[in-house]
Parts: sequence; structure tokens; C-alpha cells
Amino acid sequence: MADPSSFSSPACCLTRHLHLRCRADFGARALRGTAALTARAEREALRCLVLDTRDVQVFRVTVNGQDAQFAFGEKHSFKGTPLEITFPKELRRGQEAIVEISFESSPKSSALQWFTPEQTSGKKHPFLFSQCQATHCRAIFPCQDTPAMKLTYYAEISVPKELVALMSANRDGEMPDPEDSSRKIYCFSQNVPVPCYLFALVVGALESRKIGPRTLVWAEKELVDKSAYEFSEAEAMLKTAEDLAGPYVWGQYDLLVLPPSFPYGGMENPCLTFVTPTLLAGDRSLSNVIAHEISHSWTGNLVTNKTWEHFWLNEGHTVYLERRIGGRLFGEQFRHFQALGGWRELQNTINTLGDKNPVTNLVLNLDEVDPDVAYSSVPYEKGFALLFYLEQLLGGPDVFMGFLKAYVQQFAYKSIVTEDWKKFLYSYFKDKVDVLDKVDWNSWFHAPGMPPVKPTYDMTLANACVALSQRWIEKDSGDKKISGEKISEEYRQQLKSLPSPYCNILHRYKSISSLCEMPQQ
Repeated sequence: MADPSSFSSPACCLTRHLHLRCRADFGARALRGTAALTARAEREALRCLVLDTRDVQVFRVTVNGQDAQFAFGEKHSFKGTPLEITFPKELRRGQEAIVEISFESSPKSSALQWFTPEQTSGKKHPFLFSQCQATHCRAIFPCQDTPAMKLTYYAEISVPKELVALMSANRDGEMPDPEDSSRKIYCFSQNVPVPCYLFALVVGALESRKIGPRTLVWAEKELVDKSAYEFSEAEAMLKTAEDLAGPYVWGQYDLLVLPPSFPYGGMENPCLTFVTPTLLAGDRSLSNVIAHEISHSWTGNLVTNKTWEHFWLNEGHTVYLERRIGGRLFGEQFRHFQALGGWRELQNTINTLGDKNPVTNLVLNLDEVDPDVAYSSVPYEKGFALLFYLEQLLGGPDVFMGFLKAYVQQFAYKSIVTEDWKKFLYSYFKDKVDVLDKVDWNSWFHAPGMPPVKPTYDMTLANACVALSQRWIEKDSGDKKISGEKISEEYRQQLKSLPSPYCNILHRYKSISSLCEMPQQ
């Protein structure tokens, strides 16, 4: 199955390992170095390798140490430019070669954000971070930038010695740069195969605090202690996720708090989750984002969508696992409350995009469509709604969690499409095929708009919020100030009696009055 978002063809030649040596040049706003790819021929008489690039300079290519010819193809509006490398000698099926590319990224690279000191919290040092999902790794170095391909990597990153480098990998030591005494080289090793969109790098004046046996939180010193407090529940979430989904295979689980311009709530880079500082609420009330990124360690990072058309496999399962963690830690009513909020978010998204818009399909067609343009909450919440509906259809939370754990075990380290998932679902629930056959699969997968069926929700917490907000609105207008204060105090006391994540009520719905619009059964 070809990936419409990539020029590369892993079915012909598969890159299995990357050895990256590069220098972060803040003056030129560029990464410069070599990317050595271990490529394996997947068919006989292989003569070339096609890689994805976007605004990357290539100076030289060698294959097993021998100079190789290379040429750029025609530039595409959002996919970038294919790089075709011709091997000096053809490869037999199963034969490997080391393809080493000397490269430099562009100051305008879509994957890299360079900050001046003035744009940081400390105001003294520059800062760099990458964001490669969905198709931006190709804007750092030439690669097979498709989630159909996974590779291990080893990296050596040279940075100014007063700064720290971190990557989506386990830290593997540091040393002075032998070529420049003002710089330091940080080494990293990622031994679990990952798709290129999970390649990540950050360079800055960073400090860390230990918040668990396998977790450090990293941030500029102005935010690091606040971050350590905010994310102190990470280990409890990790243990709960392991109990639900199986062993955590990545070794370290660190968190990095980025500058405010980071465009997402979080990014599930292996070994080093990137998060926005807007999560630093001071009361741990936005910790569900951390549960989401932790969950990606199984669904997304371990079992991966083969193309971005099947993005719901990553995100729908991750939202489901995130909410199972919340249910374990804070109760089933909390899980249902979050699920109901997700249904509302899906309604809002589809109202905005239009219920006939093809990007509201669960399975997308991305022929000549930029994955970033198609991005929305649909794969998250429509995907979750399907899994939540199937949970209720097939025997309840424990039964369905058994399926999810088996699904992770079956497809770990692989990239799959929706049909693979569906075949495994039918195989796992072979005694309930008659139930599964009644599901309107075509509407769930291929029809735009809201799902064909709405799951059942426990409305206890939602109804309590609606009732409280109605009392606020309907209070006698003759004594507005006093009645408002009374209800505010009553509301605060009610929240105090609940676990802290229930405070997401305020953050998710922005105001009490908006709760009145929550969907009812």
C-alpha cells in the first residue's frame, strides 16, 4: 500500500537504522552533518533509493564508502522534493548498504523552531526544538518519511557547551567536541524502531528534576520546579498504563516543557514527551494530557498507523487508553464525563468543518491532501467513540481492554491499516461475529459527519454540572452579587470533594454557563 504523503517506497528498499552526526548552528539556524542510513533491498537487482526531502541541501552521498550519484526530482507543493540515489552496484534482495548523506537543513525548515534568547524564559541563551509529525522530518535530513517504515537510531549532536541537547531516545553520554572547545557533543540511542515522525531534538538552557524512578522533567530553570510539581503523577499513570496495556518498552520516560509557541498540547516523542507550558495550571488539573502522551507509548509509537489516512488507529486507541487510565485513577464516572466531553468536542469540530466534509471521515483519502490540513479532533474523538461503542457492544470495559492488550501484542513494532485492525477484532471476538456484523462499518469508516451510533454515557457528573449552572443562571436577579457568591462557594466546595482532575470541568468548558449546553441522553 503506497503512502500518498511520501515519495519513498519501503516495499522496494527499507531503511532500518540511522546514525546521525550533526551540529546545531544557531547563527545560521541550521542543522549540518551526516545521516548514515542502513538500507536493505526488499527486491532483487535494486539500483536506487528514493528519499523524502523538503528544503534540504545535499552535498555528497556515499554508498558503502563509495561516491554515489544523486539527483533531486520535481518539487511538490507540500510533499517536498524526492531525492533519488543511484547505487554504484545493484543490491540483491536482503542485502544491506550504508547510505551516508552530507546535508544541511534550511533556516526555514518546517520541522525546526529557532528562538533568540529574548524569546525564552531565561532571556540569556537561544533555544531549538523540532516537531516532525506528520511529514516534517524530511525538512531536517533526507529520509523515508512515512510511518510505514520504522528504524532504530544513534545520534551525536554538537551544541554550545552551555546548552543541553535532548532527543526522543535514551541519553548515552556526553563529551567535549574535539573540533571546537566551545562546544559539547551529546549522544543518544534509540533501540526500539520508530517512524521518522517520532524523531525529535531540543537544545536549550535546560535543567531537570527527578519525579519518578524512570522520569525526569526538563525545562528552563524558571519553570522546572513548577513543572516537577505539576507532573508528579506521571509514574502512577505509567504503572496504570502498564497494567492495562503491557510492559513499557522504552526505558526512560521524561517530560520536556517547551516555550509557549509549541503548537500542541503534547507530542508523544519516545522517551521524551514534549508538552506546552499552558499545562502548568498549578493544581495538576490538566494531567489528562500526560496520560494521553503516556498512552502513545503503546498505541501510536509501538503500534503505528501505516499511512496518515489511518491516523485514527493512533489517536482513537490512545484516547481510549488515556480515559481508561483516568477511570482507574479517578473512577468510572470520571471516565464517562471525559468521554461525554469528547463527544461534544466532536460535535463542535464537525459543525465547524461541515458534516459533508470528507476530512470528517474516520478513514481519510489523502491523495493530494496535506496531512496537516486534514488534521482535526475527528480521528481522536470519532475513533474513541467507535471503540467506546464496541466496548459496550462486546461485553464491557474489562472484556474490551483484553482485546486492546492483545492488539498491542499482535502488532507491536509494526505499522498497520484499518483492515488489519478489523480482521484482528473479528479474530479476537470470533464467538461474537454476529454482533460485529451488525455494526455499520461503512458509515463508521467512510461516511462524513457524526458517527451512525452514539454510545451510552453515565450522566451523573454532567447532570450535576448542568444542575449547578442552571441554579446560577436562574437565581433571583434581585440579589445577584450575594447569590453569585453563594453558588461560587458551593461550586468550589463541590469540586474540593472530588479528585483534582475533575477541575478539568473549568478548563474544558471555559465557563459554567457553557455546561448547560452539554448533550443529554
